[in-house]
Amino acid sequence: MKNICLLGSTGSIGTQTLDVVAKHPDELRCVALAVRRSVGTALAQARQFGVHQVAVADELAANSPEAQELRAWCEAGGGFLRFGAQAVEELCLLPDVDVVVNALVGAAGLRASYLTLEAGRVLALANKESLVVGGDLLMPLAARLNGLRGDNGALMPIDSEHGAIYQCLLGEDMAEVTKLWVTASGGPFRGRTREQLTGITPAQALAHPTWNMGAKISIDSSTLMNKGLEVIEAHHLFSMPYEKIEVVVQPQSAIHSMVEFSDGSVKAHLGTTDMRIPIQFALSYPQRWEAPVAPLDFRTLGTLEFAAPDTDTFRCLALARQAGEIGGTLPCVMNAANEVAVAAFLAEQLPYLGIAECVEDAMEALGSQPVESLDQLAAIDAASRARARQFVAGQ
Repeated sequence: MKNICLLGSTGSIGTQTLDVVAKHPDELRCVALAVRRSVGTALAQARQFGVHQVAVADELAANSPEAQELRAWCEAGGGFLRFGAQAVEELCLLPDVDVVVNALVGAAGLRASYLTLEAGRVLALANKESLVVGGDLLMPLAARLNGLRGDNGALMPIDSEHGAIYQCLLGEDMAEVTKLWVTASGGPFRGRTREQLTGITPAQALAHPTWNMGAKISIDSSTLMNKGLEVIEAHHLFSMPYEKIEVVVQPQSAIHSMVEFSDGSVKAHLGTTDMRIPIQFALSYPQRWEAPVAPLDFRTLGTLEFAAPDTDTFRCLALARQAGEIGGTLPCVMNAANEVAVAAFLAEQLPYLGIAECVEDAMEALGSQPVESLDQLAAIDAASRARARQFVAGQ
């Protein structure tokens, strides 16, 4: 039995993680939940899964009627309800936690990831920004924990792409890997020109053709920033130089990623486009359990298409790769500016093409320096957000 602390339980990854927990009650138990502000949903989840240790990041939700009800439920079971960002992070350190599923959105998830690995707990990571911003700090912790565990399971990626690469690499010699192919659906605007993207609305950008995701990730997918973040993640997760990581557009999203070897062979990971598959593997490793969804029927799949990404039109991918290749704190700058720009676009304060322009402005203004600590990254994150807000205000 693995005891799970689920951070971000009301989001897309969080609710699908609970689906996996419900399917395997003899293998998994949720012992702690964290949400941003959806207290009512957290109460329903806590009751359904018998969870009595809950944290809510938004302190303003503490006096709501739902919060009082949730507090009573938690305390009746010998647990607690706490509020604030620190309360969320402290859930990772509870003595009965074996695995932390970090499904928080944005750079706020980095400290929780760091604390999880530092405490010797398995990190099942869906929070892209943890590695994008703090990969230089997290990977040494993961390597140390892998050494103590005697396997490679300290940090399990939940992304479909990185979960696919992870599985393709099982049993392989990394010295024989010549390329990682990270697949992309191309998003809702695949094939359009920059001129055709000038009047894009948030509703149009949120309509992803194959994946059901939260608002921020959906916008990142439409700009291809999501793929840029995944390239940086792959660099850290698999110790792979950027020249050996490529993005390929695969619109059907049936191939989740591929690994190419020195003899020209390529391993591809295929499956149904459902996040419960990579979530379950991250939790079941080193075992495989019964499929959480109907397997892919190759007789009905039809054709598979491949294309190079258009980085001239979707400049966020090129900017993210540039940030990763330069390294240091530049990915932190890039990520923070992107979060501000996406929020501004969703609030109709910034045009769609302005997202990339805002990111590039912050990168040019703040540059890069070597990564030293979480506090340093937090300060750079704040400075980058301030610069991005200035850019938005000037539009």
